[in-house]
Parts: sequence; structure tokens; C-alpha cells
Amino acid sequence: MSIVDKLLERLNLKYDDLTREEEATYHSMLESINKSKFTVDSIRDEISSMRESVEKELTKTTHNSKQDLFLKARLRNYVLLLAFLDTPEKAKRALERALSQ
Repeated sequence: MSIVDKLLERLNLKYDDLTREEEATYHSMLESINKSKFTVDSIRDEISSMRESVEKELTKTTHNSKQDLFLKARLRNYVLLLAFLDTPEKAKRALERALSQ
């Protein structure tokens, strides 16, 4: 099981749940892993892309309340993942600001 598959599993998602855009992101992430170009920044970029995709989908009025709830849950997961990835960088910047004063 790849890192990306484990990430999907943690988010309670399956490959079949992904939109076309998210599938493209998924394949891009797998390609990055295979090329050993997988960095925190690349993960952050891919998750941001997936978050934007869900945000766009939420603006449509063609889905029912169950789909709406599912999309909001996915969006929340992406936001939490991005916050998790940004936390060390924010902590580092705060420490640098404190040390410079």
C-alpha cells in the first residue's frame, strides 16, 4: 500500500470516491513518490489542489444534502491536513521572530 493510499484510508476515502481532478492529483502524487521528488511542499501543493477541487464542487447546487455533507467532511480533512503540515513552519517562524526581538 502506497503512502497516498494510506492517506486516503486515513481520510476514510477510496479511489472510487475521487473526482477526475482528484484522480489526476492522486496519480501525480504517485508519480512524485516513484521519482523520489516527494517533499512536504509537494504534499502541501497536492492537498491544496484537492481542497480547491472540493471547494469548487461545493459551489455547485446539483448535489443532494448527503453529497454536500460528504464534500464538507472531505474539505475539513484537507484543511486539517494543511494545518498539520503548516504547523512546524509557523512554529519555526514564531520562534525566529521571538529570537530576533
